[in-house]
Amino acid sequence: MPKKNNKKNIFVLGGVISGLGKGIVAASLGYLLKSMGMKVTIQKLDPYLNIDPGTMNPYQHGEVFVLDDGSETDLDLGHYERFIDESLTHNNTTSSGRVYWDVLERERRGDYLGDTIQVIPHITNEIKRRIKSVNKSNKFDVVITEVGGTVGDIEGQPFYEAIRQMVLEEGRSNSIVIHTTLLPFISAAGEMKTKPTQHSVMTLRAIGLAPDILVCRTQQNHHLTNKLKKKLALFCNVENDNVFESPDVDTIYEIPLMLFNQGFDKKIVDKLGIKNLKQHSQINYLDKAIKTYKSPKNKVTIAMCGKYNSLHDAYKSILEAFIHSGIKNDAKVEVKWVDTEKLEKDMDFKVFENIDGILIPGGFGYRGIEGKIKATQYARENNIPFLGICLGMQCAVIEFARNVCNLSESNSTEFDKNTSSPVIDLMPSQKKVIDKGATMRLGKYSCTLSKKSNAFEAYGKINVNERHRHRYEVNNRYKKQLVKKGLSITGVNKKLDLVEIVEIKDHNWFVGVQFHPELKSRIVNVHPLFKDFISAAIKFKS
Repeated sequence: MPKKNNKKNIFVLGGVISGLGKGIVAASLGYLLKSMGMKVTIQKLDPYLNIDPGTMNPYQHGEVFVLDDGSETDLDLGHYERFIDESLTHNNTTSSGRVYWDVLERERRGDYLGDTIQVIPHITNEIKRRIKSVNKSNKFDVVITEVGGTVGDIEGQPFYEAIRQMVLEEGRSNSIVIHTTLLPFISAAGEMKTKPTQHSVMTLRAIGLAPDILVCRTQQNHHLTNKLKKKLALFCNVENDNVFESPDVDTIYEIPLMLFNQGFDKKIVDKLGIKNLKQHSQINYLDKAIKTYKSPKNKVTIAMCGKYNSLHDAYKSILEAFIHSGIKNDAKVEVKWVDTEKLEKDMDFKVFENIDGILIPGGFGYRGIEGKIKATQYARENNIPFLGICLGMQCAVIEFARNVCNLSESNSTEFDKNTSSPVIDLMPSQKKVIDKGATMRLGKYSCTLSKKSNAFEAYGKINVNERHRHRYEVNNRYKKQLVKKGLSITGVNKKLDLVEIVEIKDHNWFVGVQFHPELKSRIVNVHPLFKDFISAAIKFKS
């Protein structure tokens, strides 16, 4: 018998092609429901066999988004947090690899009492358990679950089967299936085509799931008409009013407004029988933010000095933090992509002409490092506002040690194990680690700030918590030399005795942080370091 309860599940699935923006639709819905006073959480189910994306090349999968508890997750978790302004946990993400790993570990322990282990029921039961675990304490009114990939993918079938079972068990009145699809515009025919969506829904129905809602991705200047809505409704067996459009937009933060104006959230709550909700508390805020984004008073150009520049998703959280901090400063933040591999070969610093700030992002490996160090030196010597993140902060320490402290052989043991001046080195606890997955300093750690610092001015408080993802640290043996020559250590983790923030006195704004501030910047709650970095860039330009 279906359960009688007030806890609701919304499943967001995708069809036709990947990369349609399922995560943005899920996050936008979370934003709208939360602004109506509901308690909402979002989770991602990924069909790949990796345990998590921590060991994946950024070129293949984009950035790894790290949570407070140290979980390495898909970048969609970043979208969720940025929209609903909540810190998620390991319960909000899972993969096929994790599911199979856990089931097989139980089998080895004998937990299944000699059963033959099969996809149904063992794998599907584990998937259902994980979906439910995110709301085990029943503190959320709604759980939104996004499934990665597209309907029809062989690796996704256990997830769809688990959802089919769960809809039946929890009751259809407690569940909604949203299907996101593409409506391609065929130039030669001069029209949008619905056939791919029809086939996608057909595939979904063949596995026992029927969509309650269709969200159709449309291309610029080609929108969903009433005629197309009727056709989709007829052939996909949904009501006319349950077909919505998700158009191409300038920024993802327009999507909640687009869906709100179509009555998307109202249709969802009506269908789930949810009543007595508040008026939207955050719609006006978002509307004003989008207007500022589109018509800002200021404009700054920031040099992003990285090595994964051909795939911008590798730096997704930084790009989103630029949008948040730009809106807060009434400025458009333009990014100039600087390839540090190329920079270290030709040393052409003309690339920094008309630049208002330099950011060195995180990363791993030696490739492009000398270019990052040279970019740091250029920022320091030319008084250009600078923000170094993780590896970017380490590059700042190496550069300062080489060129100010006269330790010309300074380096990180990540790049030169035999360096005579290892100003960046492994923590003692890391020296014998061989595995790559989840073996770094990961997640939330505390940081105590010095009062007379850019960091304290940004945060406005002494103690902060920030997210980490790294193995190497500033070598404490060199702290006195660095400080004596003018490097300020303005943030430390007292418990571990580790350097968290470095700054340079008598500079417009120079801050290097061992953590990743971009991971905690949100549309309604911009990260203070990004806010002040962009503010410093505006002042530098003027």
